[in-house]
Amino acid sequence: MRVALVTGAAGGIGTATVRRLAGQGYAVVGVDLRDATPPEGSAHLVADVRDRGGLQEAVDLALERWGRLDVAVAAAAVIRGGQPLWEAPDDETQEMWDVDVRGVWHTAAVAVPAMLAGPDPSGCRFVAVASAAASYGLFHLAGYNAAKHAVVGVVKGLAADLVGTGVTAVAVSPGSTNTPMLDATAELYGISDPVSFASNQLLRRVLDPDEVAATIAFCCSPDAAALNGSVVSADGGFRP
Repeated sequence: MRVALVTGAAGGIGTATVRRLAGQGYAVVGVDLRDATPPEGSAHLVADVRDRGGLQEAVDLALERWGRLDVAVAAAAVIRGGQPLWEAPDDETQEMWDVDVRGVWHTAAVAVPAMLAGPDPSGCRFVAVASAAASYGLFHLAGYNAAKHAVVGVVKGLAADLVGTGVTAVAVSPGSTNTPMLDATAELYGISDPVSFASNQLLRRVLDPDEVAATIAFCCSPDAAALNGSVVSADGGFRP
């Protein structure tokens, strides 16, 4: 049995990823600020990705219950914005840096040592959820742009640090996906219907979280080694 840790597990892409991995036979430890009912044979821990100790508890739970950790998916994130960079409040920018970037960093810092010490490092995968905002400049979202670009930087640096271990690291960049995050984005823009974001994607529709989770799940698989150090776009052909 493969064992996974997923942050941001109580909503959106994180929840879909937990379901997808559990459906593929993984035991999953979900982590979120909110409580959630895990799939059968899995577990959920209420913790904050800004707290490395809480994430370490999640890793320890996986090791105590199943004896290994094969996959970590860093999906927890927040979005703030709605104004030009020079008007953006410092506290909002700091929150995105702490959750979206340091949360990924903390997840890697506690999960990777467990992978390296496990029975099959060559099959272990670290996956961070970035965003189309990691590739494009989005109007009135400079802080979110910066945070998601940094997520890609963390993944690329981690992949370089993992040379020769067999453990790999990859970023997945979703486009507009039907999640609470998209609702929050619409609110920042004063848009009443988030479906209108479909016009920015070549699919001409917003994505379903399960579609993005399918891409993440592949990146978690032993077959995904060739993706090491890369950014996988699961964005429906996003164009700002």
